[in-house]
Amino acid sequence: MNIHEHQAKDILKKYGAIVPEGVYALNVNELIEKVKNLKADKYVLKAQIHAGGRGKAGGVKIVDNITLLEEEANKLFGKTLVTHQTGPSGREVKRLYVETVSEIEKEFYLSCLIDRASAKIAFISSDQGGMNIEEVAIKSPEKIITTKVDFNESISEGDCSKIIKIFDLDNNASKQAINLIKSMYKMFIDTDANLVEINPLILTKKNKIVCLDAKMTFDENALFKHPEIQKLRDFNEEEEAEIEASKHDLAYIKLDGNIGCMVNGAGLAMATMDIIKLYGQEPANFLDVGGGASKEKVSAAFKIILSDKNVKGILINIFGGIMRCDVLAQGVVDAAKEIQINVPLVVRLAGTNFEEGKKILENSGLEIISANDLSDAAKKIVEAIKFK
Repeated sequence: MNIHEHQAKDILKKYGAIVPEGVYALNVNELIEKVKNLKADKYVLKAQIHAGGRGKAGGVKIVDNITLLEEEANKLFGKTLVTHQTGPSGREVKRLYVETVSEIEKEFYLSCLIDRASAKIAFISSDQGGMNIEEVAIKSPEKIITTKVDFNESISEGDCSKIIKIFDLDNNASKQAINLIKSMYKMFIDTDANLVEINPLILTKKNKIVCLDAKMTFDENALFKHPEIQKLRDFNEEEEAEIEASKHDLAYIKLDGNIGCMVNGAGLAMATMDIIKLYGQEPANFLDVGGGASKEKVSAAFKIILSDKNVKGILINIFGGIMRCDVLAQGVVDAAKEIQINVPLVVRLAGTNFEEGKKILENSGLEIISANDLSDAAKKIVEAIKFK
């Protein structure tokens, strides 16, 4: 689950990090009233959307007074920002954040995330703050260091020193940076976060280490332990179909293609998407129905897939392990009859009771195209949508 910048900064502040003083609001009038309590000569106005690249898209403005702030806020509120992370449709700005201007001496990059390969927490640090870290990795890899640390109650002084070495700070600023690392580590563990990114982390002209921007994501499977974080979820930043999918315990992510996918298992779903691309088309979604797909769950999955007007055909790829293929097939037939699917439907079954499942599909009276394997399924759905 993603949260907004101002929410991430509130959490960092709770754990002892220094962030600029700021206020957020859901409309311009409320924002201007709150800003009056900020003691500043200049202000930074920031659009709050769940995507990076806001500055390049016109979502960050520095203004000299409240009058100009109100003018820029009216321009920005309700505007659709298109960044490299939003996709071509962009994101509408529905909340704004204003903070005091910081006098920057140096900019750094700092993040921590779970490194699944080593089962450790990886801290990534660079003296190239304020830039896209992927670009830095390509052009100047020597400017990035990665420090992997074990899951413990606290992080060691030695690891902290390794992480901030590339910042080249004096003693006073180094102590501040080490305290920040310790705060980030504790917060990361306490909240079951997946990612904490501060870009840029800055050294001010007064020699203070300040988190100028912040991004956080959390493990959705652990949110039941953190109701205070769950409350930060902003449904305005999520696809309606993805919200609906979560109600039915379906893992769904909308994509830009035209072949809808219904698969059980994340790995099989990724393979299905890959082979669709191999045969020249694009998947319209990632959708994992999990190990126990009832008729109701399959029906919900169909409705969610078909809510995407770009979908010209559906590929169902099921490997029956815990879930039997005959049970799934009957669920597909019942759901298809109930919601009247009007696009080509290709089904590939393998595993437990797949022969019985195939017979159910063949005797259903529906126009369901059966496939023998994944490659055959991809070929057939790509062929079937050619004239759609």
